[in-house]
Amino acid sequence: MLNKVPQVTLFFWVIKIMATTVGETAADFLNTNFNLGLTNTSILMGALLLAALVGQFRKDRYVPWIYWVSVVLISVVGTLITDNLTDNFGIPLKVTTGVFAAALAATFGVWYASEKTLSIHTIVTTRREWFYWAAILFTFALGTAAGDLVAESLQLGYFYSALAFGAGIAVVTFCYYVFKVNAVLAFWAAYILTRPFGASFGDLLSQPTSNGGLGLGTVGTSALFLVVILGLIVYMTRDQQRVESDQRTHGAA
Repeated sequence: MLNKVPQVTLFFWVIKIMATTVGETAADFLNTNFNLGLTNTSILMGALLLAALVGQFRKDRYVPWIYWVSVVLISVVGTLITDNLTDNFGIPLKVTTGVFAAALAATFGVWYASEKTLSIHTIVTTRREWFYWAAILFTFALGTAAGDLVAESLQLGYFYSALAFGAGIAVVTFCYYVFKVNAVLAFWAAYILTRPFGASFGDLLSQPTSNGGLGLGTVGTSALFLVVILGLIVYMTRDQQRVESDQRTHGAA
């Protein structure tokens, strides 16, 4: 198979951050506005994620729409996993943050021991794809727990939490371009940090002003970001089709 992950461009990071924000706001929206409850919402979104991943794994190359649908859904499910552990089982955020950090580290350890690389540019086997999506799930769950821990338990508030995680992303970017930090290390560090940044940013936009947010609501925030994500997916799908068409033309020549 060809590589199953998109090129890391500006569009990649824009959609990734928006997907993390949608994961935070959509989970809250489904849980409260539809009165499904946390458990039923988790079952529903888990089933949709499973269906999306089945479609993703059946492809032999990167297909923008199915890949990014899977990312958005895994963002929602990652948020719901953390919320279930915290709200339904009463597990403190410090514990869930530590558990997910350990799970992510273990995933990276087994992945590297098996494949000798953590590069997303070589997701060309089913086994590597399993490692990749497991790591993605744990980054989303970890990001939700860490974002909530910083914003609520440490009482920094949504704005300063988003600012802190955004500064972390800026530091990673600076180290990559200026100090030439390893590309794989820089990618995963930035990927992990975008989740709590998106979670904090989503809460900042959607939560009422009395709670330190801007009061846009989960409906408006989710709808706005989903429209932007959809537009970018359509653009990237057309661009992907153009590239493949050019490759077929040159191949035939």
